[in-house]
Amino acid sequence: MTERNRTPIRVLVVDDDAEVRNAYRQVLLDSEPHRGTSAFSKLRSQLFSGSGSDSAQHQGTAFDPVFCDQAQAAVAAVREALAEGQPFAVAFLDMRMPPGNDGAWAAARIREMDPTVELVICTAYSDADPRDIGVAVPPEDKLSYLQKPFHPHEVRQMTIALASKWRAEQRIVRLATFDMLTGLPNRVQAATRLDSAVAAAKQRGKMLGVLCLDIDNFKRVNDTLGHAIGDQLLCMVATRLDGFLRGGGTVDWATSTSVRQGDLARLGGDEFLVLIPAVKSLDDATLAAERLIREIREPMQFESNSVVVTPSVGIALYPQHGADAATLLRNADLALYLAKRRGPGTYASYEDTLEAVALQRFKIEDRLRSALERHEFSLHYQPQFDLRTGRISGVEALLRWNSKELGTVPPSEFIPIAEETGLILAIGDWALRQACRQAKVWCDDGLFHGRMAVNVSSRQFSLPDYPRQVAAILEETGLDPAMLELEITESVVLADEKWALQAINQLKQIGSSLAIDDFGTGYSSFDRLRHLPVDRLKIDRSFVTSIDEGSDYRAIAAAIIAMSRSLHVKVTAEGVENVPQLMFLEEHDCQDAQGFLLSKALPADEVRELLRRVAEFKDGSLSQRVRALRA
Repeated sequence: MTERNRTPIRVLVVDDDAEVRNAYRQVLLDSEPHRGTSAFSKLRSQLFSGSGSDSAQHQGTAFDPVFCDQAQAAVAAVREALAEGQPFAVAFLDMRMPPGNDGAWAAARIREMDPTVELVICTAYSDADPRDIGVAVPPEDKLSYLQKPFHPHEVRQMTIALASKWRAEQRIVRLATFDMLTGLPNRVQAATRLDSAVAAAKQRGKMLGVLCLDIDNFKRVNDTLGHAIGDQLLCMVATRLDGFLRGGGTVDWATSTSVRQGDLARLGGDEFLVLIPAVKSLDDATLAAERLIREIREPMQFESNSVVVTPSVGIALYPQHGADAATLLRNADLALYLAKRRGPGTYASYEDTLEAVALQRFKIEDRLRSALERHEFSLHYQPQFDLRTGRISGVEALLRWNSKELGTVPPSEFIPIAEETGLILAIGDWALRQACRQAKVWCDDGLFHGRMAVNVSSRQFSLPDYPRQVAAILEETGLDPAMLELEITESVVLADEKWALQAINQLKQIGSSLAIDDFGTGYSSFDRLRHLPVDRLKIDRSFVTSIDEGSDYRAIAAAIIAMSRSLHVKVTAEGVENVPQLMFLEEHDCQDAQGFLLSKALPADEVRELLRRVAEFKDGSLSQRVRALRA
């Protein structure tokens, strides 16, 4: 039996004649009447044409009828059904019900409350024109007409047919307005609810809190644990948000009776919307955001995986941050953007300055799309020094963008946008080709014999043909593959360890080396590194610049250097800014270092001059070379 047949059809029957109502009851409740009674004989002649000898019993479809004797009672029954979330699919309305209002009056009132219910006007008189009623109670395609007397099967089959139509429409509406994964209202229904919430707040002179949130690094969950776990996580987040809204001991102003459909919605992807109609101040909204963050970041167990995620939350208030739904939603989304820039698991409220931030981002994205064609990119190169010999052991190619309209745009602003939009693929391809070409020029001039380090984005590295692209560029530029070192972050490795191992092996077969950039800031372990054939770790600058601040940072830096040596992996320290840091690295036998103390990133012609000057020093310590080079 299908789910449709298992679920009873909700039917409203309105007729002032008790015997007629009883006849409907016999049909809809599958109960065989006592044929010998005079009441039934009379009823058959009043209501049903034909012999009526066929049994109305049916074993498939079930009905859930409600019976009323007057139009006013019918309107009340529809109102109660809607309040309980159990609307009627079909309503049979007798045309004449003295002494009260007639079926046309009831139909009009019911249609106002429930535009979806299928209405059937029943009458034994010919003066009721369904066309006139259809004009008064639109839409006409949801209004049927049944002339008395009629056969029992007409009632039953009409009910089934109209209910089937009603259910199909309900499914279409649900597909259009609900998220199929979480069961929450989607963006369309959330917008409708937000409109009504703003109208209610305006009418009552109250405030309204609008919270937009998404899951930090959600892509990493999908990449590392699979989309099935990612979907389960989204459902768990939805459940926790629902519990948060309904109280559960987390908020004082939200109760189950105050929650309305649409107060919680999934806007798409990992982004959710939470409305707090009873908010009294910005402090209330920020308190809600804090409690919400604590609720979400509690560990979630999926099979053998314990997952901890954090949400970022953006807050906008009516009327301070917008007088209409569209503005509030946009400003909450801008606040969410600000929160994510501050760091994972944080919240931010809307500020007027966010308009300028958003506008700047859109300008950057727009100009970034044509920056390559306008030849606005360039590479600067930061030297890396061998701490034992004091010579330049390599350079790191760093991307720079000087826009004709925007001026110099920092990498911290345009690189994330390039990653999000996918523009990084073309930009990264250009940067790798340009770096290899420049290294080849220096080599041919006899000035450079070190490595050219080039950063690889996660989007580039995940391409199945990326190793072939690297091989093609090396062949095109003529650079010795051994002089190219590709830098990837820990998160790139964690996204797909199987592919990372395969890609690294393919790149090493080409002859290039691999480095893990920003080491110490991700989730890698030395045990994992034992199985990855990487050549170098680059200690993140946050550890190096903090060496002066306390023993913990010194111990971490020293442990990375010592353990890397035991794994036969080279180490480069980034962010060396003063002599004590340099001396610490020399004492712990760190192989290479780079930073402002040694040299800032330079354009190609200045690197050429630096390479020439370094070559003139035959002897001396690195400290002596640094003083001479900076003189």
